[in-house]
Amino acid sequence: MVPGQGVAMVLRQTIVGGASCAYRSVAGNSLGLIIWGGASAIGLSQVFAHSLLAFNILKYAGAAYLSFLAVQTLFELRHDHEKFDHRGRAHAGPLSAFRLGLFTNLTNVKAAVFAVAFIPQFVPRTFPLLTGILILAAVQAAVSTGWYFVLVATIDRAAVILARPQVRRWLTGFSAVGLLALAVILLFTAPR
Repeated sequence: MVPGQGVAMVLRQTIVGGASCAYRSVAGNSLGLIIWGGASAIGLSQVFAHSLLAFNILKYAGAAYLSFLAVQTLFELRHDHEKFDHRGRAHAGPLSAFRLGLFTNLTNVKAAVFAVAFIPQFVPRTFPLLTGILILAAVQAAVSTGWYFVLVATIDRAAVILARPQVRRWLTGFSAVGLLALAVILLFTAPR
């Protein structure tokens, strides 16, 4: 629930493409959490713990992707105001919205670090590690999905205010600046 690139992506998808687009992105994001959990279960945590190069590759890929999303969002401000109508004339196909959520999560250092550094610590010693990590990753994905669904529904219900073109443009610009700020912060993230 801590704001980060996942929250920024979901807010952007809701604002630009509407709730159905955002829900598809949330599904991709949740699959990303399960993939990170699976990667952790098969030993990726050891790779990131012992390889600064692997950590930096993930970090720079995440920063580059966030920067790309920020620039893309800023370019959307140049189009006419109809792009910002509430029910989502920003046509994002089901697969592209899903892929956006998945790729946003797979380049999210915070999600990677959580999956590989923290989740294994919560598996009881008497429980099989692989099974425990996968169960906890599924729980994390379910909680994340629930939180994002509430967030999307709340933003979507604010349609009366958000339908105003000037408000929509301001929020879209704000989300672009937020994505860019997260990219810069990510560049200064150090491995733990």
